[in-house]
Amino acid sequence: CYSSEDHQVWKILFERQWENLQDIACSTYLESFEAAYPVLHEKAIPKFSDLNKALFASTGWTIEVTPGLIPVKEFLALLAERKFPSSTWLRRMDQLDYLEEPDMFHDIFGHVPMLFDKTYADFMHHFGKVGMSLSENEDLITVLERFYWFTVEFGMMEEKEGDKIFGAGILSSFGETNQIRAGKLCTLEPFDMAQITGKEFRKDIMQANYFVSDSLDQMSRHLDQLHQFLMAKKAA
Repeated sequence: CYSSEDHQVWKILFERQWENLQDIACSTYLESFEAAYPVLHEKAIPKFSDLNKALFASTGWTIEVTPGLIPVKEFLALLAERKFPSSTWLRRMDQLDYLEEPDMFHDIFGHVPMLFDKTYADFMHHFGKVGMSLSENEDLITVLERFYWFTVEFGMMEEKEGDKIFGAGILSSFGETNQIRAGKLCTLEPFDMAQITGKEFRKDIMQANYFVSDSLDQMSRHLDQLHQFLMAKKAA
């Protein structure tokens, strides 16, 4: 049960970030949000039952309620079953601009809209299956986690109008979006598999480096290439 302040927090977060993203979010996100909007809007915290019904009808995905961050193997197993984990807790009014641990706003506003897009939904399903094929080797999973971090969470996408926000960690963050818009304290670099998979990341600060992919198709090809490489290392 959510309090009146929770609903107010949701409304503030939603309205200001939705307006903030109009000229800088990738087209897949903006178009997918239209499909989600009947059940995902600023007027109230969404009901997962309504979201699940609409999402499953669209791409066969559902939302799985989790207490917060879960072990990576559990996360990958859910993706492989076309289930996206989401917490149900929401940040406080004094945490509007940045949050280290993902809350419901990050999960639902950042991730779920693009799961209404078939190509993205299939990519995420494939990512889960790739992860499960490597799940017994923690070193290989660490490499896969880095790929996820710098694409699905904090990736950028090249479009005709310029570089656009693709990653859910940016899409749901007012501060991170504005950092990219200002072009200060961060760099945008071409997608580089070796750099991405060899780069450790931090969750407690805004990112300093973002990597730009040409397209979701290119990202899918890179995932397949990474999978082949990691499977070869696993067999060695």
